[in-house]
Amino acid sequence: MREISNLNQLRSEDTSNIAFVPTMGALHAGHAKLIEKAREISPHVLVSAFINPLQFNDPKDLEEYPRNPGSDALVAERSGATILWRPEVAEIYPGQVESISAGSLGNLFEGASRPGHFDGMLTVVNRLFSLIHPGWALFGEKDFQQLFLVRQMARGQHEGVEIVSVPTVRADDGLALSSRNVRLSDEDRRAALVIYRALFNASKGLSLKEMQEQLDKTLRQEPRFTCDYSAIIDEEYFTLATERSIAKRALVAGSVSGVRLIDNMPLGNRGN
Repeated sequence: MREISNLNQLRSEDTSNIAFVPTMGALHAGHAKLIEKAREISPHVLVSAFINPLQFNDPKDLEEYPRNPGSDALVAERSGATILWRPEVAEIYPGQVESISAGSLGNLFEGASRPGHFDGMLTVVNRLFSLIHPGWALFGEKDFQQLFLVRQMARGQHEGVEIVSVPTVRADDGLALSSRNVRLSDEDRRAALVIYRALFNASKGLSLKEMQEQLDKTLRQEPRFTCDYSAIIDEEYFTLATERSIAKRALVAGSVSGVRLIDNMPLGNRGN
């Protein structure tokens, strides 16, 4: 695996056969699955590790975001990456760049709690795609709203990039893997498991009403968990689901001891 700090080191290469995995570093087993899937698609896998400042509305959250460059290199190489790119802010944002708006959807759910987050995410993804021109880009389903918005943008502005999604990777206890999990104490982690239990219980519901009731009832059972939102959406349109929705998905976000956690799960009863 090669490690590069500037894309000038790739200028003479054809990037259309690259499977691209954009990350903010702090790589874990969830990222490893993305890289492994990318390697199944192409022998040329580029992983970027760039902490995008535009995605943080809280400077403290940006400051506390984990940074593990040595570990990142090991995870990337062992998972099948052929290039690890660590760009500087000046390379991604050399001056004025095109700002991408997430529109009204960017103000819902995660966007409501993190103003400007999805505008910043789409702006950097658009910039990365424009710099690399990959054939494929891989994203996890854990942030389903991000995945939906990236697909939407790619259809309009990057038709040559195929967006590939990878199911959420979980620890043995069910907790969705996240770079923020390292900030959880053992007690906090046990409390965070209420999210998975709530999603699992909701997935057993026989109606939309029962699914939502199970979701909310379970979340209320953990006093250490502060719920931000719990909702069931129609995957195709990212609107609140109805009984007629063919594909329903439960979304949950909240915090334990100030550590923000998000998760989601496709539900049973996938339409009548």
